[in-house]
Amino acid sequence: MKWFVISILTILFSSCTGSSGVSNLEKPEDARAKELLQGIWIDNDSEMPLMSIKGDTIYHNDPQNVPAYFKIVKDSLYILGHTTTSYHIDRQTEHTFWFHSISGNVIKLYKSENLGDSIIFSENQLGAIPTYSEVTQKDSIVFYNNTRYRAYVYINPSKMKVTKTVYSDEGLGVDNVYYDNIIHICVYKGNEKVYAKDINKQMFDQIISTEFLSNSILADMNFINVNSSGFLYQANVCIPESYVCQLVNLTVSFDGILKITSSEEELLANIK
Repeated sequence: MKWFVISILTILFSSCTGSSGVSNLEKPEDARAKELLQGIWIDNDSEMPLMSIKGDTIYHNDPQNVPAYFKIVKDSLYILGHTTTSYHIDRQTEHTFWFHSISGNVIKLYKSENLGDSIIFSENQLGAIPTYSEVTQKDSIVFYNNTRYRAYVYINPSKMKVTKTVYSDEGLGVDNVYYDNIIHICVYKGNEKVYAKDINKQMFDQIISTEFLSNSILADMNFINVNSSGFLYQANVCIPESYVCQLVNLTVSFDGILKITSSEEELLANIK
C-alpha cells in the first residue's frame, strides 16, 4: 500500500476534528453502530482487507500502523490516534460500511466472510520504523594552525519513539511509529580528547518549537569545518519520511565548550 506525507501545517497545528467534533465526542456513543462494525472489512475497489475491528480498536493491515481507539457518535466515525480525525458515515448495515475519507472520496467496505482474512491481522506485529538499523560512524581528519584533529560522528539508533500521522491511498489517517536517534560527536587532538558528548533533539528546545520536536527525529549530523570559533557540526532534525527539516549548528570550541545555534543565526552572524 502506498503512503504519502501530510503537510507540515497539518502535522503540527491542525486536526480534522473541529470544535463541533470535540463536543460530539462528549456525547453518548452509538452502541448498535459499534456492534455492527465488529469484524474484518474489505475494500470494494481493491478487494483487499482494509481494517479489523475488535471492541473499540481499529487494526490496520500494515504492521507499521498503530492500532487506534475509535468512537461512533451520531453519523460520524472518530479515530482517536496521534490526531483525532472524524469521518462522515454515509451508509452502515450489517454487511456494508461507507464513509467519507479526508480527501472527500467515499470509501465503500463490505464485511469479510472469509476466515482466512484474519491471518493478515494476526500476523502483523507492530514494529517501529528505524531510520538507522545500526551504528553509523563518520570520521573527518582536519588541520587547523598546523595541528591535526579528528572529528567523529556516531549515529546511534535508539528505542525512543516518534508517532506521525500519514494517509493511505483511500484517504484514511493512520499513525506510524519511528525510532529516533542519539548522535555522539567528539573531537580529538592526537590522543587528547577535546570534546565528547551524546546529542539528542531535546537539546535544541531553545531554537526549535516543541510541536516540531515532538513530531521529528534527529535524522543526521555532519562535520562541516573548523575555524577560529572551533569545530562546526550541523544536525538535521526532520519529520520522518519527508523533506521537512530544520538545521541546527553545533560549534565545539578549542577548550571543549558547546554552542548551539540555528542555521539562520549563524548566517546572520556571518553577514554582520
